[in-house]
Amino acid sequence: MYAIVKTGGKQYRVERGQTLLVERLAVDEGSNVALEPILYRSDDAVFDTAGLKKVKVTAKVLSHERGEKLRVFKFKPKRGYKRRTGHRQELTRIEVTDISMGGATKETAARSTAKPVAAKPAAAETSAKPAAAKTTAKPAAAKKPVAKPTPPKPTAAAGGGEEQED
Repeated sequence: MYAIVKTGGKQYRVERGQTLLVERLAVDEGSNVALEPILYRSDDAVFDTAGLKKVKVTAKVLSHERGEKLRVFKFKPKRGYKRRTGHRQELTRIEVTDISMGGATKETAARSTAKPVAAKPAAAETSAKPAAAKTTAKPAAAKKPVAKPTPPKPTAAAGGGEEQED
């Protein structure tokens, strides 16, 4: 059983008892934090929003740390421009304590994954009606008048213009 969770703009595949280094979380050490699940996998895969509302992923904050120093060096040749700066990322070490599907059995999990399949045709019909209403609600754009073709102007090479006398 595992889950894919999102925290700090990144996604992580987690299992119970796993420790992770994630972006800094604004909670105290030793407290529990709920992570946002994107996918839950045990016997069945759950990734629809209705099913994911029942999934709970909790983790315990072990410590707040800083990552290794990254050196950033800027250089422009022939100008004497050199700059060296550094950066250390603020991180939080967490341990996943529990991944659970809130009181659901295999039958309810199967029903929750089957509902969107049955609901898709109804959703398609309802979404098609407003789209049609939008197109009829717009006034038709006025067409530009088509310019009549003008006859070609005579050129000197084509024998037009001044006539030659013999």
